[in-house]
Amino acid sequence: MLKEIYNYRELLKSNVKKEIRGKYKGSFLGVLWSFVNPLLMTLVYAIVFPFILKNSQDHYVTFLITGIIPWTFFTTCIMQGTNTVLINGGIIKKVYFPREILPISVVTSALVNFLISCIIIFIFLLFSGIGFSFYILLLPLIVVTQYILQLGIVLITSAIDVYIRDAEYIINFFVQMLFYATPVLYSSSLFPEKVRWILELNPMTQIIDGYRDILFFKQMLDLKWLGYVFIISIIILCIGITVFKKLEKGFAEEV
Repeated sequence: MLKEIYNYRELLKSNVKKEIRGKYKGSFLGVLWSFVNPLLMTLVYAIVFPFILKNSQDHYVTFLITGIIPWTFFTTCIMQGTNTVLINGGIIKKVYFPREILPISVVTSALVNFLISCIIIFIFLLFSGIGFSFYILLLPLIVVTQYILQLGIVLITSAIDVYIRDAEYIINFFVQMLFYATPVLYSSSLFPEKVRWILELNPMTQIIDGYRDILFFKQMLDLKWLGYVFIISIIILCIGITVFKKLEKGFAEEV
């Protein structure tokens, strides 16, 4: 599979560029929406949420930004990646190419937008007075882990969506519910240790906490938990590749 993708690397590059350009094609602000969307979300939650939880977190807006932008990266991949095979059904029927390029393109283009959006996090860290620490050097470890996790999930969901058209709506609903079970708007430390382990079973909990540890709290992240999430992500990726390769045989007939 890797050899095939390498042979079609130019197609992969062009597809990633198409995903990035096509997302904001025809819009006035264009790529600036990568900045505007998370800022608008943060503004709403920063106004409403402290009244709900009586949140007393210092620099709460910056705290929100360090959670919302990685979460946006996650939701963008899942929601856009799930129907990518169906959307490109016409091309699949006409031309042969490694079908894995489609979900890989979606996740990679979302990664590029995420890296651009990280500029917002850095700006908030700088102007809030929190600043930076050398722990920021660990940022690539978390980004790579999140990328692998999301690619594995998208390989599974995009393949299943071809055969079960309702899967897209079920998955979108599940992602929306998962938002509240992930410490994006709040800190996982708010929960007592007796029940916190339930939150920690969610890989995105560890990823969001990892971003906050090295960026917001300027402390060493929990490498044990990150290692756990990395292993889980590799397993999900392997399952995703297996499921995708098994189901892709009927893509041309189903789309």
